[in-house]
Amino acid sequence: MTESFAVAEPLLAEHADIERELADPAVHADAARARTLGRRYAELNRVVGAYRSWSAARDDVAAAAELIELSGDDAPELVAELPAMEESLAEATEHLRRVLVPRDPDDGRDVILEIKAGEGGDESALFAGDLLRMYLRYAERHGWATQVLESTGTELGGYKDVQVAVKSRGVPQDPADGVWAHLKYEGGVHRVQRVPVTESQGRIHTSAAGVLVFPEVDDPGEVAIEPNDLRIDVYRSSGPGGQSVNTTDSAVRITHLPTGIVVSMQNEKSQLQNKEQAMRVLRARLLAAQQEEAAAAAADIRRSQIRTVDRSERIRTYNFPENRIADHRTGYKAYNLDHVLAGDLDPVVQSAIDADEAARLAAAGDA
Repeated sequence: MTESFAVAEPLLAEHADIERELADPAVHADAARARTLGRRYAELNRVVGAYRSWSAARDDVAAAAELIELSGDDAPELVAELPAMEESLAEATEHLRRVLVPRDPDDGRDVILEIKAGEGGDESALFAGDLLRMYLRYAERHGWATQVLESTGTELGGYKDVQVAVKSRGVPQDPADGVWAHLKYEGGVHRVQRVPVTESQGRIHTSAAGVLVFPEVDDPGEVAIEPNDLRIDVYRSSGPGGQSVNTTDSAVRITHLPTGIVVSMQNEKSQLQNKEQAMRVLRARLLAAQQEEAAAAAADIRRSQIRTVDRSERIRTYNFPENRIADHRTGYKAYNLDHVLAGDLDPVVQSAIDADEAARLAAAGDA
């Protein structure tokens, strides 16, 4: 039994090394480094806790069996207790097996989330606004902080596109409680069926909005960006309908020449602030692209989450007349759409988490 969990030993050693590093005050002078270490430490805590529980249960069973063998009929109480001890060992073994299955190393990260209107014109933009409010309320329920980085609104109150940073308040004790661990499943096309406010005949329309989710970079050093690889343009900010927001060239557009990734920011009045926010989003996109390349994926995360913001590329449908929400990946369906849009998204997200865990366990079993 011990040898079957030899894979845990280097993880225990890594946990001890990180614990020593975190005890060094000098490490905390670098906030990004401390956060990265803290996230990995929290991830390894699960393994260490499960390993210690399994080791204690294994030792208890071994000691009881040895005493029974030595004492024979003189240890009836111990004989009676042994089945329960063996059951506890079996449970601890299964739990350790589960936590040793590799999980997404980004689960404890914060997130940059983008929502884009797609097919459906003004109605799609209004739905994008509904999704934004849903995610803001969901984040509030979890105690996460949110910041709208950039948005392009419409005259009816919707959004052509909006980018939001979602951050946990401190490093999650368990990466499974992290922002990315929950919101990564939201990437894709979301379809809405309802009577638009612009519809005079009362007909139900179908439109779509796209959601993109990126793990945020803690330490700028994680993603190497050469200054010569950037083209930075500044221009005058404008709002819905083209009206001027201010009279200075404070808006910033950054183009990463090797990849062609373009990020624009104009929400802040300061050019420097807009540049900082744009670099923040650019790093997240480059990290996502690097991870996809490392995994030998056919396309980067952006293109795998949304190939086209088309109604047929849906991951989820929001049906207002029936008050129904349906996730097409997991089969989840419920008739409480009003609650979901108010931020009660946990059951929907949990269905994706459960499906993902089942797939990881199956893959580990096949290996």
